[in-house]
Amino acid sequence: MEILGIDVGFGFTKATNGRKSLCFKSVLGETTDIQFSTGLGKRDITENLHVSLDGKEYFIGDFAIAQSSVRQFTLDQERLLENFVPVLALTAAGLFAEEGITLNVVSGLPVVFLKQDYEKMIKAMSGKHEMVYHFPDGSRQKREVSIHAVQIMPQPLGSIFGLLMDENGRLGNRDLPEKKIGVVDIGFRTTDFLMFDRMAYVERSSSTVDMGMARSFMAIAEKLKRESGVQVELYRLYDAVEKGWIQIRGKEYHIANLRDRIFERAAEELVGEITRLWADEWDMQGVILTGGGSQALAKYLIPKIEVPVLGADGKTADARFYNVEGYLRFGRSRWRKTPVSMPSAQATGKAAGEDTSKV
Repeated sequence: MEILGIDVGFGFTKATNGRKSLCFKSVLGETTDIQFSTGLGKRDITENLHVSLDGKEYFIGDFAIAQSSVRQFTLDQERLLENFVPVLALTAAGLFAEEGITLNVVSGLPVVFLKQDYEKMIKAMSGKHEMVYHFPDGSRQKREVSIHAVQIMPQPLGSIFGLLMDENGRLGNRDLPEKKIGVVDIGFRTTDFLMFDRMAYVERSSSTVDMGMARSFMAIAEKLKRESGVQVELYRLYDAVEKGWIQIRGKEYHIANLRDRIFERAAEELVGEITRLWADEWDMQGVILTGGGSQALAKYLIPKIEVPVLGADGKTADARFYNVEGYLRFGRSRWRKTPVSMPSAQATGKAAGEDTSKV
């Protein structure tokens, strides 16, 4: 049995088994016949994702962006679950699948969607699936992906478990279980807030808001459209936002100052939401910033947060992986003989407090 942590986000899909990790953009594309390959350039599988799943073909991630005439990208939760999660999660799982090996998966959902969508999430990932990976040199590799059990939790809990447990899924942090900790998980479409009080999930102070990085990217894209006349897709802005400039039709547009102003405003809005949601949690002892957006906004957020900001314990400094590494650690606990229990949560019932895996 192989245990995986998988996180299908609006921006990126991430997965790890502890020995290797992968990340690719959550973009699907229509396939086309590529008549010639130079054999040069990036050879990483995530840069050339062309898969067949249950008889249907897809270009995925950067390969779809580069090669597909018709591309799909969504900021809609229902569409993500129905159309994207089955393809993206199974594509990621298949890259870890070995002949005859059954997979157990831990994943998460935004706090506000946990109750209504956990069964859909389990269904989207479970069962046996035939996959074919197509490579640029024309070769193919067939794989059977068999997912035996799926555990779903509120997404930010992954970062808690990443701090709470060691790499084997055992309690490694003896201090955290006695503390009251908040988590701010900044994703592409949404930001999740979660309160964790002495190993218990606090429903009243856990929520999801539509204040992810997409809003900032939309503002930058709108400014670029006014100046260049080109509507730049949000998923093509990642590198430009990081670098601070983009080239459009031969002309460079410098966006660093615009980006910084927009990010500063986004941080102020998030701090306002933290102040409102956690008004009664004046006794909390720390905050974890997680999610890909936390890397971009950290320098604006941290000076405005009045309690200590805790670092995540993992092999990577990439905050996009904090949750998925925690999922893996919890999975290693969940599927051994003496597991650590999920934090209690009366309000979330089965979704957070009971066994949601299917055997």
